[in-house]
Amino acid sequence: MDTELASMLGAASRAARVRMGLTQADVAERIGMASEVYGRLERGHMLPSVQNLRRLCVVLNVPPHELLGLGENLSAPPPAKDKAVGTAKVREDDTPEMRRLMRNLRKLSPVQLKLMNLVASAMQQKKK
Repeated sequence: MDTELASMLGAASRAARVRMGLTQADVAERIGMASEVYGRLERGHMLPSVQNLRRLCVVLNVPPHELLGLGENLSAPPPAKDKAVGTAKVREDDTPEMRRLMRNLRKLSPVQLKLMNLVASAMQQKKK
């Protein structure tokens, strides 16, 4: 593995992620990678596959030459239409807390999800 390239790519990924206001878990989820693995990538301990590099460029809205430390005469990839990257849309009201909650909710069973909905509804009614 080219450690200089891995360090450069990791630092550029982190800078772009922070600029977008995303957590490591947010980016990992959107590119279809475990958050622990993405953390290693940002720390410069590994290089992504070509497919994950492309997804990373799309999710972080960064041209590949920026992540790879190349000249500026190259352009960013077109938006992908695959499922893993299709979730990359960022809403203005999308806070880290909301994204964390959504990740946890996606892991619940239908019965647990229904219970969480009842709890949230009860909390809203009590607020009124």
